[in-house]
Amino acid sequence: MPKRSAMSSDNEKYYFVSSLAKGLRILEVLAEQGDLSVSQVAAQLGTNRAGSHRFISTLRDLGYVEKTSTGRITLSFKMLELGMRKLDRFEIRSDARTCMQELAFAFRETVNLGQWERGAVIHLDKINSTEILRMDLGIGAHAPAYCTGLGKAILSFLPDGEREDYLQTVTFVPFTEHTITSPEQLAAEIEKTRQRGYAVDDEELSLGLRCVAAPVFDHTGRPVYALSVSGPKHRMTDQKMQEIKEQLLSVCHRLSRQIGTPERRLS
Repeated sequence: MPKRSAMSSDNEKYYFVSSLAKGLRILEVLAEQGDLSVSQVAAQLGTNRAGSHRFISTLRDLGYVEKTSTGRITLSFKMLELGMRKLDRFEIRSDARTCMQELAFAFRETVNLGQWERGAVIHLDKINSTEILRMDLGIGAHAPAYCTGLGKAILSFLPDGEREDYLQTVTFVPFTEHTITSPEQLAAEIEKTRQRGYAVDDEELSLGLRCVAAPVFDHTGRPVYALSVSGPKHRMTDQKMQEIKEQLLSVCHRLSRQIGTPERRLS
């Protein structure tokens, strides 16, 4: 049997990685934009219709996408199942649920649970506001740390070196006219947050949205999580945010103790 050349092996690896990347990109496009035709998927990927059809057929065989009654391509519930399996591994969700319910009942606004993840915050859980008008991100959404209450609450209490690394490497995107856009601005906001113990998002990620957030420390004393209460600006007045922060700080302190944070970290 003839030996396969190293070049042939490298080509196969490249084709596999390239194909995998395209398949994952199709899933991302469908998650971002909803149901699409094969031609629309091809346009998003910058490839031809026949090539996109092959990738989509493979994803259908594997159960990750399916066809709608109109012939468009959509994500299957298998994607949701995978996501929920991942979420179910986060014990903090069950630990925090009672605390979140307490805040939701007290203020009737959306309560969010976030976790630090490589310079951003992922939303692990939330309780929606009972009000008709509400503004918030969905479970699983990622958001930058520098312009969110959850992110700034965690970032402000990270070890000095890690926080400094973030300040020197972060790329600022101005989501609104109120977004922090420089390391100097963020450093000043971090100092403010550290002094008062909680963070504020004042229309920095989305116009009309305000929130108050505080960190939750894990068993090592690290600020891995945060809780926030968010709502529309016309309801989240300065007075209401002051009322929220008092109970929020108490709840986050209690939750930190519950998951084993050393007392010296909370004092």
